[in-house]
Amino acid sequence: MSKILFVMTGADHWTLADGSKHPTGYWAEEVVAPYRAFKAAGHEIVVATPAGVVPTVDLGSLEPDANGGPERAEEIAATLRAATELAHPIRLDEVILGDYEAVYYPGGHGPMEDLAVDTTSGALLSAALASGTPLGVVCHAPAALLATVDAEGHSPFAGYRVAAFTNAEEKQAGLADKAKWLLQDRLVAMGVQVQEGEPWAPNVQVDRNLFTGQNPASSAPLAALMLQSLR
Repeated sequence: MSKILFVMTGADHWTLADGSKHPTGYWAEEVVAPYRAFKAAGHEIVVATPAGVVPTVDLGSLEPDANGGPERAEEIAATLRAATELAHPIRLDEVILGDYEAVYYPGGHGPMEDLAVDTTSGALLSAALASGTPLGVVCHAPAALLATVDAEGHSPFAGYRVAAFTNAEEKQAGLADKAKWLLQDRLVAMGVQVQEGEPWAPNVQVDRNLFTGQNPASSAPLAALMLQSLR
């Protein structure tokens, strides 16, 4: 059975421009949809986080309004409860890339706090890109690409077509005016070609071995495309 690595935020908050801490973590749908798809296809999931901390779910992502109603919200919560891998992550600095068939980064605002400045994650992303390993990154998780920028300001992801959570979506979510920085702006500044779709609609971009999605609704179609590449 082949293994797929889920690299997840270890943060439980996002520090805003005024210094306050907005409670967050990972976004449930962005973990659950790919988790179900990869497990159904027979893959083993291994979770890695900075320092091996157990990842925190953003409680907002479990609300019925975020999941199309209470029934689907409960289905997502039930999957998280049953996903024992989440309770036993390995340390990110213990990851051996060659052990995995693919690497996947789910979002939530958590990556804006920790993975955006995590050099271990940045090195893993750069290595995955260079090796041709299928690499999936969705919603706010492209913030982790910022950690691939070297001292001269260069990133191996510069020039790649990428979908990521947009300024428009951050504004509609009510956090754009409170943020220290906006993801779309930072990605454009590092030379990434952000392909902006309609807010909240699925938008998946595939550029070589890089698979990116704009928002939670993009996580299931992104996983489907990654699975196609593994067959």
